[in-house]
Amino acid sequence: MPSPRKPNPARRNERSRRAVLDAARDLVSELGYPKVTIEAIAARAGVGKQTIYRWWPSKGAVIFDSFLALSEGSEGIRLPDTGDLEADLKTVMRATVAEFADPVFEAPVRALNMEILGDSTLAALYHEKVAGPVDEAKKERLRNAQQAGQLAADADLDLLLEVLYAPLYQRWLLRSGPLTPEYADALVEITLRAFGHRPAGPGPS
Repeated sequence: MPSPRKPNPARRNERSRRAVLDAARDLVSELGYPKVTIEAIAARAGVGKQTIYRWWPSKGAVIFDSFLALSEGSEGIRLPDTGDLEADLKTVMRATVAEFADPVFEAPVRALNMEILGDSTLAALYHEKVAGPVDEAKKERLRNAQQAGQLAADADLDLLLEVLYAPLYQRWLLRSGPLTPEYADALVEITLRAFGHRPAGPGPS
């Protein structure tokens, strides 16, 4: 008779880790950061408190990791590069708008932003682990556009990204207007116009 298959501890641990991260993120969305406890996370995830403390030193650490899991793989992110900067940025901004309008993403990230406003350490960690790598990927695409002559060579890329994204973040944070594909397109068009965008020429016939 074949020997019974032994359970895979690594797979079991990963399943438990995911359950903890999902539970932490859901609870922060439902209750707000101050009301979330390790006990509540453990109960929601179906694990013991000792399991959580074996992997994370504090409530803050597990909650931050739960948000970080939303952006896993961000360090290897690359923006589309079809040769048409305006089209590529519209693709990215439309995806961003859709993500911000998705309740599964929107609620926990809104909670995280509220915590970042009052916690400089958390803000620095978020920039290091999430925002920084994503911004660098965006700037790499913009540098390619500069080299292709589609963007002013002296354009301040950090400022360009602020001009492009700040109105979106404000509208999202304040719930001051709809997040639509048309709005995403308008932000791209206005920003590129301000930073010396020159459309790509026609390809070879």
